Amino acid sequence: MSYITVTYRVFDQKHDLHKKAESIALGLTIGSWTHLPALEKKQLQAHKGEVVEVVEEESSEQTTRYFKDSRTTGRIKIAYPLANFSNDLPAILTTVFGKLSLDGEIKLIDIGFPPELEQSFPGPVFGIDGVRELVRVYDRPLVMSIFKGMIGKGTQEFSQQLSDQLLGGVDLVKDDEILFENPLSPFHQRVEIGSKIIRQIHEETGEKKLYAVNLTGRTFELKEKAKQAVENGATALLFNVFAYGLDVLQALAEDAEIHVPIMAHPAVSGAYTASPFHGISNRVLLGKLLRMAGADLVLFPSPYGSVALDKSETDAIAYALTEDRQLKKAFPVPSAGIHPGLTPKLIHDFGRDCVINAGGGIHGHPSGARSGAKAFRDAIDGVIHTSLANAAKESSELNAALELWGS
Repeated sequence: MSYITVTYRVFDQKHDLHKKAESIALGLTIGSWTHLPALEKKQLQAHKGEVVEVVEEESSEQTTRYFKDSRTTGRIKIAYPLANFSNDLPAILTTVFGKLSLDGEIKLIDIGFPPELEQSFPGPVFGIDGVRELVRVYDRPLVMSIFKGMIGKGTQEFSQQLSDQLLGGVDLVKDDEILFENPLSPFHQRVEIGSKIIRQIHEETGEKKLYAVNLTGRTFELKEKAKQAVENGATALLFNVFAYGLDVLQALAEDAEIHVPIMAHPAVSGAYTASPFHGISNRVLLGKLLRMAGADLVLFPSPYGSVALDKSETDAIAYALTEDRQLKKAFPVPSAGIHPGLTPKLIHDFGRDCVINAGGGIHGHPSGARSGAKAFRDAIDGVIHTSLANAAKESSELNAALELWGS
């Protein structure tokens, strides 16, 4: 029999981790066991959750301050039979953390999926290798930039920003996640203009680029809107997955007519992941589940900026996106607070199979976004081939960036 194994961190007021574990295993599956007649036990055995592991952990001062009383902290692992649910993420999440999440004192920290279940999900359609093939860049991190301040501005500003960033050398440009359908820069016009500019730049420079348009609107209209965008030349999609749901992302990824990379934005995910005492871990939500649902690129807060995640968290996300599994690997995209001076650290921490994503670190360059983009490209070339300092001697754009932000 096959199982999903789920690991939780619990903070037990009654100081009995084994009893807590057994209550979860039964409560999320058959409900009760002890007083059932033998025949019914035999019938329900294939559906009964099983306690796999109980490990007590040292309780921290932070835990005591948060709960204002003594708690036994522990890690428990439960196995849930696959027979209990259908092969879809809403069913899985409802089974392993549905009503349990209402407890408010338990954190889902990991999920182990058996191969036969994992292979029923699409995973990234393009993944790291496929995206690299589209932009024809194979030996370095990709560079991505963001439109800034587009709310209240029209297509002329959109065109200028896109051209400047792409001509500076970035590989991908994405919409701001808060840029929705609006009369000044409508979705379909952004797609058409973006497609035209990408073609022009390819003709001029020979470089292939991607522009991720923000796919928004009512949930049941999204697939048709995405299909039309692809027909009109869209090269990638940005998607606020946690405002819509993982299953919506999966539906987009599985549709053969939406054959472009999908970039998952972490907006709203903090409501699930931020607390150490309840919710879902970043490794699971931004790593394993987004990869299973079909994200090709996954944005998450970097360990360096003003909304930084702890490095152990970003390492866990990146590992979940890139570990060797049946599914294709997805690009980790550490974001927020990124500037050219951080390039050595980014490559050291995330390797070459990452996307370096910058907003202010490109648009805030003293000579504008085009120079900001070139500074990143020069920084990456310098780190890979010589050093950041040597590259700055040859690049006025990079030197100006380092003088502004440091290294």
